[in-house]
Amino acid sequence: MPELPEVETVRRTLNQLIVGKTIDSVTVRLPRIIQRPDDIHAFALALAGHTVQSVERRGKFLRILLDGLVLVSHLRMEGRYGLYKQDEPVEKHTHVIFHFTDGTELRYKDVRQFGTMHLFAPGEEFTLPPLMKLGVEPLDEAFTPEVLRTAIGTRNTSVKAALLNQAYVVGIGNIYVDESLFRAGIHPEQVAKTLTEEQFVRLHRAIVDTLQESVAVGGSSIKSYVNGQGEMGMFQHQLKIYGRKGEPCVVCGSMIEKSVVGGRGTHYCRVCQPSDH
Repeated sequence: MPELPEVETVRRTLNQLIVGKTIDSVTVRLPRIIQRPDDIHAFALALAGHTVQSVERRGKFLRILLDGLVLVSHLRMEGRYGLYKQDEPVEKHTHVIFHFTDGTELRYKDVRQFGTMHLFAPGEEFTLPPLMKLGVEPLDEAFTPEVLRTAIGTRNTSVKAALLNQAYVVGIGNIYVDESLFRAGIHPEQVAKTLTEEQFVRLHRAIVDTLQESVAVGGSSIKSYVNGQGEMGMFQHQLKIYGRKGEPCVVCGSMIEKSVVGGRGTHYCRVCQPSDH
């Protein structure tokens, strides 16, 4: 958390809040958040005077495009952005503050302190970590069943582990993998390379539908996620399998089970997702 729908929601919110604003200065309170450059003073100096052009997304990463620079930000588990007036009290766990010339501030809060920021020249961000080895985007128009098959269809690992691997497909975390596999009727432990053409078609449709439906309602607020305006997502109320261990399946009525697949807690229905491969 947050996964693709939550990051996409933050992206859309920030596009409404900060595009056109010019950075006057930057305050860094927790140096380890800044990964590139490794000098926080150089980071702050480089950003001063630059104007936000747009906010884009690559997988679970935000790309804040400025005039002549690109800031790549990963929220990790609990990172969040919010726009404030400069005279508003700074809340606990606020680690980076972008002071704008109009008297507002974009503040980055992160209770767990796992988030990261990298600064690049435009285009350079795709040739270096952390974006250089990311897989296909499941919400791109170019994402088809065949693209999905190419990405994971030769993998000798569980389909769940393959989908969680950001080098194959980006942005789909634990919640949305469980939901997508349930919709597709595929057991999470089935080996990816054994999926049939029909299963790839079903899985592709399930991934796209699940992500689009979540984006439409602002993502899932399972723990502490909120968008840039402090609003919770609503998709957690539509989850059909994730977090419902011991409850009846919405399709067949069987008890939802939970196991560990690919090192992650995994929810599935033994009847709707038969282990026959």
